[in-house]
Amino acid sequence: MKKALLLFFVSSALITNINAQETEQEYPWLDTMHQSIASSVNSSALWFDDFFALEELVDPQEAYGEARIRLGWEPRSRDLSEFETRFKVRVKLPNLKNRVDLVVSDYDNDIPDNDILASDNNDFVEQNRFSLALRWRRSPESGLSHRIGVGRGLQAFAKSRYRNSHILTNQTILRWETSAYLYSGDGLGADFSWQLDYNVTDHSIFRWNNNYYYRERSNDWLWRHSVQKLTQFNEKNALIAGFYIEGLSRPNYRLEKYLFSLRWRKNTLRKWLFYEVEPFVLWRRDEQFSASYGIALRLEGYFGDT
Repeated sequence: MKKALLLFFVSSALITNINAQETEQEYPWLDTMHQSIASSVNSSALWFDDFFALEELVDPQEAYGEARIRLGWEPRSRDLSEFETRFKVRVKLPNLKNRVDLVVSDYDNDIPDNDILASDNNDFVEQNRFSLALRWRRSPESGLSHRIGVGRGLQAFAKSRYRNSHILTNQTILRWETSAYLYSGDGLGADFSWQLDYNVTDHSIFRWNNNYYYRERSNDWLWRHSVQKLTQFNEKNALIAGFYIEGLSRPNYRLEKYLFSLRWRKNTLRKWLFYEVEPFVLWRRDEQFSASYGIALRLEGYFGDT
């Protein structure tokens, strides 16, 4: 009996390994594309790090970069042409003692991935703006960071941000952050956000998000609140069910939009490749809060050292 069980487990392990190898052998062009983009990112990282290199300061570590690219189509009943593209490249610079990163992206703020995504083209927070910045921290583990660079139509800017987290109970974690910034054209701005996570099980979380943004140019506040249920079914599949509201403080404190969505995220074909399917219902003030039905389809890849 013991021999039979041993044979069964060995056979199962061999079959799993063979299936994994077959998956890796499918679509070899994916590996070629990944290697090409990763090599390009790392080459840029090495070049930029060498720019700061002095013989007496050279670090034996090698600079490296990583990129995240997302492509999406988010059609809904009132707008079939809503497309989403996102990219972010981060470069580690050992010759600056790993305290400085170079960050290049097509958005200049750090809205959490689990915030409103579907059909969200709000210009207030300037998501769709190219940004190039150097980020400095006293140490890699520090919650305080500073950025200088260009963004929002090539305006020069400086930004400081502080992040922290607190374990309230064995099941509850509070995370918060605040930042202040200055743009050469838009003027001063600030934001504050906090997130409360309650771990129902090892694979299920309830999350409450709250975000507030202020910018001198428009002299008002944008606020966002959301409640989410995050469920991980296995290492390749997860589901986020969420209800989101968003509003402004001027001309009076009022709701501008609210949204309900089910966002399914799956790791597919390679460990660096993901896709998302997110059916949603959106209500907007400029559409008299009439329901608009849609579905977001996204493809996302991570490129760098794996």
